Amino acid sequence: MKPMSTPTVLDREEYIEQAYLFRTVRERVADNQPAQEVFQRVADELLSTTRLPYAVQFVASELKHTGLLANGFAKLPHYFTAFQAFVVQQAEDEKSRLPMPTAFLILEREAAYRANQPTRPGLFVYQFETIARNRLGYIDGLEAMARDPFYDADWRGYFDQLRRLVGEKDFSDLVYTHSELFVSEERRRNPAFEPRRRAIFGEKEGKIAKASRTRDPLYLFAALQRQLGYPEVPRYRVRDDATTKMEILQTKLRDLEMRLKLVEGELRGSVDLSQFGKPDLLREKDD
Repeated sequence: MKPMSTPTVLDREEYIEQAYLFRTVRERVADNQPAQEVFQRVADELLSTTRLPYAVQFVASELKHTGLLANGFAKLPHYFTAFQAFVVQQAEDEKSRLPMPTAFLILEREAAYRANQPTRPGLFVYQFETIARNRLGYIDGLEAMARDPFYDADWRGYFDQLRRLVGEKDFSDLVYTHSELFVSEERRRNPAFEPRRRAIFGEKEGKIAKASRTRDPLYLFAALQRQLGYPEVPRYRVRDDATTKMEILQTKLRDLEMRLKLVEGELRGSVDLSQFGKPDLLREKDD
């Protein structure tokens, strides 16, 4: 099988399996199962007619080798999107406020949405709210979104504009002025009006955005979810109790133990690097 070197939109069955993967990992890690073992075992449960089992095997190898999940996601740009890798990377960043269980829930809901007649506006709103609600950083987040093959050239141009204007201009205006409603209203006033860029939001999105002007963007996100069925971004609620603190400490101890075993193996010269070889997903056709 010849791997793709550029990002591409996957088949529906791939996203269905991805949603199952992210849900399974989230639930089993919550039961204090080591993430490395979960990824190694879950590959056998995935539909073998998809490419996800090979991708999971590679991610498991990267996790065992580096202790980081994001590395595996980032090294498979033709399968996992840059936004998926970005979310996992943020969850692994000690300075981030995004917990790993919430990150996997974000990815699970996104994959489920992609598997059921997604729209570009719907996916954009979900991803943008994820960045805004969890304070993941607009510049890097929008750059990751722009590399998603689901968006076309008009949307990539919109992301460039957002990087310049986000925080300076009301977000509702940034939606409304790029909607079909805005174009139709301008043409009623001036029949010769031609927008500089093609409208990328529909009339319904424009109507909701116009009604949400000067309000908190979270109200706009919620209205789009209610009215148009856009996916809801998970909300992380901090639990400040002894059980939660103990779970965090146990997770950190498991990570430290895994890293120490890797270092000890390298010092003894007993690390078998062949186990990190390329899976079928990465091999050239003539290998």
